[in-house]
Amino acid sequence: MIQTWRLDVEQATLVLARRGDRMVEIVYLGAPLPADADLDQIVQATQRDVTGGMLDQNLPLTICPELGESIQGHAGLKLNGPSGQLMRPTFSNVQVHQMDARIEIEARDQQNGLTFTATLAAHASEQVFYARAALKTSEPCRLSWLSAPVVTGFAHTNGILDFTGRWCGEFIEQSTPWRAGAHMRDNPTGRSGHEHFPGAFVLGKGATNNQGEAYGFHYAWSGGHCMIAEQLPDGQRQLQFGHALDSYNELAMEFETAPLYFTYTADQGLNGCAIAFQRLVKANLKSEVRDEVRPVHYNCWEAVYFDHKLEQLKHIANKAAALGAERFVLDDGWFGNRNDDTSSLGDWQVDPKKFPDGLTPLIEYVRGLNMQFGLWVEPEMVNANSALYRAHPEWLLGPADQLPGRHQFVLDMALEEVQDYLFDQLSALLNQYEISYLKWDHNRVLPFKHAAQTEGTYALLARLNDAFPKLVIESCASGGGRLDYGILQHTQRVWLSDSNDALERAKIQHNAALFLPAAVTGSHVGPRICHTSGRQIDMQTRAWVAAQRHMGFEMDPDELTDEEAATLAAVTAWWQNNREWMLDADLLRLDGGGQNILSELHLARDKGRFVLFANKIDTSDTILETPIRLARLEADAHYKIEIVNHDQYPHLSRSDLPIKNKALTLPGSFLCQTGIQLPWNFPGRVSVIEGIKV
Repeated sequence: MIQTWRLDVEQATLVLARRGDRMVEIVYLGAPLPADADLDQIVQATQRDVTGGMLDQNLPLTICPELGESIQGHAGLKLNGPSGQLMRPTFSNVQVHQMDARIEIEARDQQNGLTFTATLAAHASEQVFYARAALKTSEPCRLSWLSAPVVTGFAHTNGILDFTGRWCGEFIEQSTPWRAGAHMRDNPTGRSGHEHFPGAFVLGKGATNNQGEAYGFHYAWSGGHCMIAEQLPDGQRQLQFGHALDSYNELAMEFETAPLYFTYTADQGLNGCAIAFQRLVKANLKSEVRDEVRPVHYNCWEAVYFDHKLEQLKHIANKAAALGAERFVLDDGWFGNRNDDTSSLGDWQVDPKKFPDGLTPLIEYVRGLNMQFGLWVEPEMVNANSALYRAHPEWLLGPADQLPGRHQFVLDMALEEVQDYLFDQLSALLNQYEISYLKWDHNRVLPFKHAAQTEGTYALLARLNDAFPKLVIESCASGGGRLDYGILQHTQRVWLSDSNDALERAKIQHNAALFLPAAVTGSHVGPRICHTSGRQIDMQTRAWVAAQRHMGFEMDPDELTDEEAATLAAVTAWWQNNREWMLDADLLRLDGGGQNILSELHLARDKGRFVLFANKIDTSDTILETPIRLARLEADAHYKIEIVNHDQYPHLSRSDLPIKNKALTLPGSFLCQTGIQLPWNFPGRVSVIEGIKV
């Protein structure tokens, strides 16, 4: 007997099936199927033959491949019983219930006392599927691995695109072809981190940014994930996502994965998945701030570091406001006895030496300049040199003699008393002062993987969001440490990288666009000489790179020449005039232009306008670059296009090109098929082209 179920979004269909008394499996994830498709016939068409060197029955991979089924690859569940024995589950008594766009599955293993449940759902408005698994046991067990519902198929794809990185070098793409055995990413750091971003794509042959087949996946968990992409000896392929291996440090009777979000496009390439993910993030932001205008951000960190002097901060705030800043953030150094990074984390009281009258004089001054006020915190951390640590050394996560990171340790967020202490400390600040924004940092890895740490952090963030619904929280995490959809259930902005080097930032932003919309992605204009790379970059480039996301500044405004200040103010004003539609636009990576040009299109959802940013990162192999193809414009519409910053082309761009001096009106089909031929430019420059449908 065959039972079948389906979930649909506009660009994809997901078909589940159960053959006989076995566990449910995914038999199809692909282009939309007709409403009247015979799913039984589809299941029969996927039946696989048996030949030499195989078991006598070819068992399909289910949403939880079972050790008790003689599986020839990685199981979806690995756990040990209370006495340490390895369990070999075999699930039966499978019950499936579908409620519109949601499917609930329950299966039992009576012999081992296990109950496995799974939920799969379709988010039709965002073109995304959702999957989550849970396990209950009759006795306390030790869980090593529980995968979210396993996705199978991928027969005609080439391989996996996933992401690694480092501090100030986040979101580095790496491609791995399918091969015999498993490609595994297991994150030991205890946070989602720079090194192992919890997302991946499976790409069809010839897939690019804008064409070809692509599957996109994101595991919404901040505690470190494991991904297993495996090709079995019989050619079947599976993709598993779950918490990092051995993330549960204690015996328990209930376990649950984070949500796995996935999407598919038959012919729209990476952007077909990226748009779905970007829209999902925006839809899930808390309603109180989702549609608010994003203010131009000023952060004082690279201007003063720990050296906080009230009059100097007022002076900086005044200059920042004159440049267009609308939010002033007081960074690290305002609390305890914090004059460097060796002390006071955990002591969240205002330093009376630096601010004898508290933060009120600074906040009132900032508010008088029509700016919001924000504050830096790092609540999950503690210094050994702090009043908190001296009072509660038992709150430390891990042994007392562990290696510190940035002179700090991690608080055990699984402890309710730690959560209560931090909630009380932060609430006192938020109630006493008019603070609209918290920059929530996380400057070291955990001493070991610990799922309860992440769950405790989520609980604290949820309490703060409930108590202060208008509060905006940024996930900073040492620049890119936690950018996953789990933390974005509780935060409303992310900090991609501590690097304000505009050229490095353009690369990081370009790859992060596959998962993150501009609306939540902070990007700041840094100092003339970047503090993390030592590179000197002109203001045109710094400002236009920041204008491609949620714009801000992070330098000492006193270093600006009059020309630099005028340029920054002009670009900021342009961003302010365009932010309302840009931050709701779809963010597309473009093909063409050459290997050293990173081009992005911010396309309004109604396709009525766009802005193209062409970031020339380095010199090209050819004298002139190839045209940049736009994407997703209305083919029959005409668009008036014009270079915004036409005055930045150098004298070596010698032709009197029409596009340098006037607007052109071109069909959408031409712009997408042939593209825009830009004037020659120096490396390290950005071309900005606006387009409006006429």
